[in-house]
Amino acid sequence: MTTDSQYQDFVPPHRLLMGPGPSMVHPRVLQALSQPLLGHLDPVFLTLMNDIQALLRATFHTQNEFTIALSGTGSAGMEAVIANLIEPGDRAIVGVNGVFGTRLATMIERSGGLPIRIEAPWGATIPIEALEQELARSAPVKALVLVHAETSTGALQPLEDVGALCRAHDALLIVDAVTSLGGIPVEVDTWGIDACYSGTQKCLSCPPGLAPLTVSPRGMGVIRQRRAPCHSWYLDLSLIADYWNDHSRAYHHTAPISMLYGLREALRLVHEEGLPARAARHQVNSDALMSGLRTLGLSPLPPPGHRLPMLNCVTLPDGIDEAMMRTQLLQQYGIEIGGGLGPLRGRVWRIGLMGESCRQAHVLTLLNALEEIFAGQGRLTQPGRAVQAATETYTHSLGSARRGA
Repeated sequence: MTTDSQYQDFVPPHRLLMGPGPSMVHPRVLQALSQPLLGHLDPVFLTLMNDIQALLRATFHTQNEFTIALSGTGSAGMEAVIANLIEPGDRAIVGVNGVFGTRLATMIERSGGLPIRIEAPWGATIPIEALEQELARSAPVKALVLVHAETSTGALQPLEDVGALCRAHDALLIVDAVTSLGGIPVEVDTWGIDACYSGTQKCLSCPPGLAPLTVSPRGMGVIRQRRAPCHSWYLDLSLIADYWNDHSRAYHHTAPISMLYGLREALRLVHEEGLPARAARHQVNSDALMSGLRTLGLSPLPPPGHRLPMLNCVTLPDGIDEAMMRTQLLQQYGIEIGGGLGPLRGRVWRIGLMGESCRQAHVLTLLNALEEIFAGQGRLTQPGRAVQAATETYTHSLGSARRGA
């Protein structure tokens, strides 16, 4: 058998990506990804790196000089921050209310640190009073580590007052913004965040493969003054900083050139829309989605005021074979949504409205497909109510916007 007959062209099916990531990608980003390669030390490419840094600073709302796109997915950003800021014996408080808080605690342990876990039920957030009590009780503490947007539960962790609390206790504030960056405000400087990382495949709507990352001067001082070098050479931020520094550009590794093309274009799209408008779009589409899902008997897991608009985690009615329904959505309608993880497995759906996936047409398409599936199982007596409820939410939102203009 020849190679030509054994391996045909790969043409992926069209999917409407409405799971916990990746999200849909704008055609302009796909076009950017296809541009001819440059060398990773080519002066023209280095100019593109400067553009990315400036765009990321605006997206993170920071003036931090060390603001880069790390080679690797969001998990690489997570590991880089922990590996560089936590040394053996360091005590770090970590909020654990889902998969990614748990993963952070594990990474702290693997770096030789001592994680002090503050736990909350999955779907809940960590009260600031609990953080303050633990910072006082466990002093000295090297860092407080929190997940801003817990992708496994759809919970939004308040951060506005945490940075000042950390400084009062001489602790760093480390924040996971993998799902929140580009969808809701992430105010690195205003909130006093010392290290914040994200991923490209969520609300930035770029393919997975890069981890936007910013570290404050305070955080970089800690990295530069480590007792021993970072145990990971590849993720050593003190070395990577020299590559992204416009004055040195010291070779560290070959950057993923095409991915950086794509990220630059994705960030341009973010700022053409404007961060406030982008946040408003995520919220109105989430509100409409939830209006429709409630008519089907689905309800949000996190409490009011702590729900992510870009990752809608909903509990399911009794008796539903949720895995079968998700398979039906994918195979018959080409729509991907996510199931639950850990203790939420089989109990929830996680529906992503991230970046390019966050569109009115996509919300209505999903609700219409769910209505057909529910009706086919005899679970829906009045088809059309979910789409109608969402449409009414859009109409009300449009009216409110016009009155406020």
